[in-house]
Amino acid sequence: MDYSRALDVALQQLHDEGRYRTFIDIERRKGQFPAAIWRRADGTEREITVWCGNDYLGMGQHPVVLAAMHEALDATGAGSGGTRNISGTTIYHKRLEAELADLHGKEAALVFSSAYIANDATLSTLPKLFPGLIIYSDALNHASMIEGIKRNGGAKRVFRHNDLAHLRALLAADDPAAPKLIAFESIYSMDGDFGHIAEICDLAQEFNALTYLDEVHAVGMYGPRGGGVAERDGLSGRIDIFNGTLGKAFGVFGGYVAASSKMVDAIRSYAPGFIFTTSLPPAVAAGAAASIAFLKTPEGQVLRDRQQLNARILKVRLKGLGLPIIDHGTHIVPVHVGDPVHCKMLSDMLLDRYGIYVQPINFPTVPRGTERLRFTPSPVHDAPEIDRLVRAMDDLWSHCALNRAEQSA
Repeated sequence: MDYSRALDVALQQLHDEGRYRTFIDIERRKGQFPAAIWRRADGTEREITVWCGNDYLGMGQHPVVLAAMHEALDATGAGSGGTRNISGTTIYHKRLEAELADLHGKEAALVFSSAYIANDATLSTLPKLFPGLIIYSDALNHASMIEGIKRNGGAKRVFRHNDLAHLRALLAADDPAAPKLIAFESIYSMDGDFGHIAEICDLAQEFNALTYLDEVHAVGMYGPRGGGVAERDGLSGRIDIFNGTLGKAFGVFGGYVAASSKMVDAIRSYAPGFIFTTSLPPAVAAGAAASIAFLKTPEGQVLRDRQQLNARILKVRLKGLGLPIIDHGTHIVPVHVGDPVHCKMLSDMLLDRYGIYVQPINFPTVPRGTERLRFTPSPVHDAPEIDRLVRAMDDLWSHCALNRAEQSA
């Protein structure tokens, strides 16, 4: 086989379909988020505004987080030195897991290197703990959940997105005695819609199923202490296993699950994705713990309120231009484009002409024909920055519409 040729073919296919992904070189500046420096290929630099980051509240720049990381770095050095089982557990890891357990009202939590790994490792391990387990998965669950469910070797059922009747029919069709688990999300990040937590918990109770809720895009963002949509709605006690991230609203790095002490102990003891992975650096664990603790306070609520306000303002203004906004009431602002080439064109022009950085979202992240720009306003995107984005979208949307019409003629 000509391996080099095969790679050429695979990469060219992405170019032909208009969905080849490019990474731009940006440098975040401490204390200046959402401003960053774009380092161009020709060696020149330009200041840009980041509009597609997942550091939803700007906590990656917060003095409380940075101070905690500096303290831990000075006290312990850079790395953890091993897996959690072999010298990689420190007071910072234990403190972080205690903060996470408290955040979700659970007995224990377990930290992983990412939320992707936490989902994959946990969902692929659960059938070892519950032989014959059937997992019922929402059709729009994140790739990490899908991968974990695929790899576990057990039975799976996929229900149509947020379709409670379909989920009920699948549950009713299976052996009542079989162990069951329903895996779903509180916020589906590409459309920005909510999962039906209460109704799914009702079905889980009726059919004696466990509940597994991914709150990756909600932790830190919702609830009086940032515990997510389940906390906001008073439903945390009905969720058996939470999954979350430390790399979005908390602004640091890593992922976790939170559950009963017995459930966490079993996952800790059986999941290869946990057992054989070097633990988070202590400084990272310290920063994440400080971020979580801060966002539990009234000051954290101020950030959440300001972020929600900015998201509402941006949605109203973009809708006022007649743009096809996908609005389900969350903090995420997707603008439907529907074509990979034009989506990339808009992204490039926003960056080149206006210094606005938003990456195109294409297949396989979203289905073909649903390509979009996904804006994530933060509490520190000020009024002039919002105004500049709205004016840029107004100018470019008309340009791209004209370009599309010319191509179709």
